[in-house]
Amino acid sequence: MSRIIDYSFLLQQTFGISGSNPIGSFRLSQINSSSVQAQLKAAGIDTNSKQYKAAMKEMTENGNGFMFTNVQAIKNSMRCYDEDGDFIDPTTGLAGLLVTDANESSRKRIISIPESSKDEMFEQTKKEFLRENGILNGDRTKRSDVYENMYRKVTKNDRLAAGYTMEQYERAYRQAFLEAAREADPSWEIGRPVKYGALDGITRESVEACLRKTDNTLARASVDTRI
Repeated sequence: MSRIIDYSFLLQQTFGISGSNPIGSFRLSQINSSSVQAQLKAAGIDTNSKQYKAAMKEMTENGNGFMFTNVQAIKNSMRCYDEDGDFIDPTTGLAGLLVTDANESSRKRIISIPESSKDEMFEQTKKEFLRENGILNGDRTKRSDVYENMYRKVTKNDRLAAGYTMEQYERAYRQAFLEAAREADPSWEIGRPVKYGALDGITRESVEACLRKTDNTLARASVDTRI
C-alpha cells in the first residue's frame, strides 16, 4: 500500500533568502535543545510518546538539520501515527497496513480471517467475473472495499497477514470460476460472455475444500495454466 506523506512541515531555507528564523519555527537540528523541548511540552506534546518519536523519525529522515519546522507542524505530523507509533493509512484511517522491510516477510503468512469477509469476497469476485466476462477490470472493481471491511474486523497486528491471506482466497475463487466457465463451454475465452448458469454449482465451501496450504500459500489441487 502506497504511503502518502505531506512534507510541508519542513520549511527549508532556500538559497538567497535571509537566514532569519521564521516566526515560531526552529531548525530540526535544535529539536533536542532544552528551549525547544520546553516549547513542545508547553504546547502539550509528549516528547516521550511513540507517536512523537515516529513523527520526528520521519521528519529527520526526510529533512536535514538546516530545515525549519514548528510546533503545529509537529502536531500535524503526529496525527499520522497512532499511540504505538504505527503509521495510519490516510485512505482507511487504520494503522497496521504499512509494508516495510521489517515486516515484509512476516506478513506472508496464512491466518484465520472472518467467514463474513470470505463470503463477501466470493460474492464480489463472482459478480465481477460475470459482469466483466472474466476480465480483471481495475477501473470498476470493488475488491478494495472488501479488503477494507475485513481490516476493520481484525486486530491491527493481523491486518497485513489478513490481506495476504485474502489474496490467496480471492485467487482461488477466480480460478474456480475460470475452470467452471471453460467446463461449461470449452470454446470460451476471457472477454466473451460466460455461459448462463456456468457458475451456479460453485460455492465458497466447495472451493475452499480443495485448498491446500503449502509454504504459506493456499493452492487448489487443480491448477489451470492457461490464465
